[in-house]
Amino acid sequence: MLERLIAVVGEYVPVDRQKIDYNTSLRMDLGLNSLDLVNLAVSVENEFGIEISDRKLAMMKTVGDLVRHIETTAE
Repeated sequence: MLERLIAVVGEYVPVDRQKIDYNTSLRMDLGLNSLDLVNLAVSVENEFGIEISDRKLAMMKTVGDLVRHIETTAE
């Protein structure tokens, strides 16, 4: 799951994929702003066939938060 998510993030954010792990901050480490987060969320939704509400997205701080959401909502 993490590897698939890293692939999505790596296509969207120009960062060394080797440096992305569960504790990677979406804002601080990846430099995403609010619009970037929304665009990344859409990519994640499309890749994993899930939905991420605006409220849930606002609470997500790390890559691990995204992984946990995918694991709990994926079919």
